[in-house]
Amino acid sequence: MPTILEKIAEIEAEMARTQRNKATANHLGILKARLAKLRRELIQPKGGGGASGEGFDVAKTGDARVGFVGFPSVGKSTLLTNLAGVYSEVAAYEFTTLTTVPGVIRYKGAKIQLLDLPGIIEGAKDGKGRGRQVIAVARTCSLIFIVLDVLKPLEHKKILEKELEGFGIRLNKKPPNIHYKKKDKGGINLTCAVPQSQLDLDSVRSILSEYRVHNADVTLRCDATADDLIDVVEGNRIYIPCIYLLNKIDQITIEELDIIYRIPHAVPISAHHKWNFDDLLEKMWNYLSLVRIYTKPKGQLPDYATPVVLHQGHSSVEDLCNNIHKSIMKEFKYALVWGSSVKHNPQSVGKEHVLNDEDVVQIVKKI
Repeated sequence: MPTILEKIAEIEAEMARTQRNKATANHLGILKARLAKLRRELIQPKGGGGASGEGFDVAKTGDARVGFVGFPSVGKSTLLTNLAGVYSEVAAYEFTTLTTVPGVIRYKGAKIQLLDLPGIIEGAKDGKGRGRQVIAVARTCSLIFIVLDVLKPLEHKKILEKELEGFGIRLNKKPPNIHYKKKDKGGINLTCAVPQSQLDLDSVRSILSEYRVHNADVTLRCDATADDLIDVVEGNRIYIPCIYLLNKIDQITIEELDIIYRIPHAVPISAHHKWNFDDLLEKMWNYLSLVRIYTKPKGQLPDYATPVVLHQGHSSVEDLCNNIHKSIMKEFKYALVWGSSVKHNPQSVGKEHVLNDEDVVQIVKKI
């Protein structure tokens, strides 16, 4: 019996041999679906057994979690040490960090947890090294820093992206706009809200039949690919923003630096010399999409020192109340808000009102 890894290798080899055209689209879709199912088995082996290991399950603290992913010896530990002042053993040989090392930085009033994950190697998604545990922790992050050696950035970038993709992590992407609902009878119904360049009823049927789904409603509201549909059917994909940190810029010329600045989602730095950390932290803040809310007790000045930090998309007055204490909503009457989310200062709002960054809020309770 071939192992899961052998089956994956066989499918990948067949996909590489297959010419991509309209005639082979259905076949490639089926192969991709098989590959996704095998990868899922690899992440969640039958019979339980999570993917975390000793030293990996670090308790979440703070308002957001940033994971450092990269090949061994690219400067992750130096970066963490210099950013957080947390001592993470740094040495010139590979694989110094064998467990997850947490650190916390305060930035713009928010507490952000930094995790230096052990050096990832090619083949991590196939269970090589301790890659599986590393990526299990990466899936819990609000943001991923992929740390690259500036002298070989693009080859490493491709490998690391492939490893993370193989574990269901989608970097700097939004979930595909596909509605998928299984039903008991009626076959496969496909509705296309926009013109499709890759999927049609046959290819959708072929992919779903791999999952033994023969009755379902599928609505494509974007120009979807086979991979998009598989992601929706699998349902275990994580969409995480990512910043590429191009480290060791002290080793390249100004002309080379100009070219590197054009890479999307990238920040050139020198972890050793602490160069360009301001740019990095500002970009980190923007990618985390955090919202700071200052609370104001009645008759007092707002508390600007310790904001309540919420995430965009979860920044209603009700979210704020629940973040402070679960019991507040029971006595909630209305809130007074000062800031960019209201037309008048202050303005009386209900629990559904969505707050903006740096709004000031006073909660008024029922008497």
